[in-house]
Amino acid sequence: MSGVAVPAALPAARAPARSGAARALAPRLVLGLYILFLLVPIYWLVNMSLKTNAEIASGMTLWPMHPTLENYRRIFTDASWYTGYLNSLTYVVLNSAISLTVALPAAYAFSRYRFLGDKHLFFWLLSNRMAPPAVFALPFFQLYSAVGLFDTPWAVALAHCVFNIPLAVWILEGFMSGVPREIDETAAIDGCSFPAFFVRVFMPLVAGGIGVAAFFCFMFSWVELLLARTLTTVDAKPIVATMTRTVSAAGMDWGLLAAAGTLTIIPGAIVIWFVRNHIARGFALGRV
Repeated sequence: MSGVAVPAALPAARAPARSGAARALAPRLVLGLYILFLLVPIYWLVNMSLKTNAEIASGMTLWPMHPTLENYRRIFTDASWYTGYLNSLTYVVLNSAISLTVALPAAYAFSRYRFLGDKHLFFWLLSNRMAPPAVFALPFFQLYSAVGLFDTPWAVALAHCVFNIPLAVWILEGFMSGVPREIDETAAIDGCSFPAFFVRVFMPLVAGGIGVAAFFCFMFSWVELLLARTLTTVDAKPIVATMTRTVSAAGMDWGLLAAAGTLTIIPGAIVIWFVRNHIARGFALGRV
């Protein structure tokens, strides 16, 4: 009798296990479909970059019928194209370095000290980030033309500081306020100088915030067009301005524009790869 009862109980025991596995699989399936949906524009951009303009205009195809690297060859052999990437990387790195260098001590001051008008000053800094870049385009153009900074990477890097420094201060202040003040006092009692304490002890504690701030500074400066195009003409022309050359009386050079767009994704992907752990912690703990 016991030998007959055991097989009858097996389906009932397996049913909850199967339902639990199905419930665990459902979120992964939804996440996978969502990721595929997000990757469709990137795939389509790469797909177009490997086609000729004639094939792009002839109709929609899921993959290139006659793949070509001519669009990429034009970018890497034409000085006006590859120097655009170099110019963009130059002022983006300069801006990120300046923004973080200024924002770190400023955020520390806002998080540790209380002074007259501190909240008003903090809000004023953040309000600069709310202004559209077009508001500052003409003043910066006249100022940099007068002091000889026009058409240089420094012009764009300094102009972007108006937007990136307030954002970096706002992000970093949230992280620094979460660090107990007793750490500062303990370091001072142990005889540690403030510069040594700030670099060796405090900055590693807010590394997540630094990574998030660097990410946002890089992204804004990399994709911003108006100021970058207004403050440069030839020598420091960025890639975002160079890409507008694909529009002419003959029409749009779709393949070349797609190849340039594909290459512009790479620096951002590299930055995300190196700060991915800090970004994950920053989104969870910081003011983002």
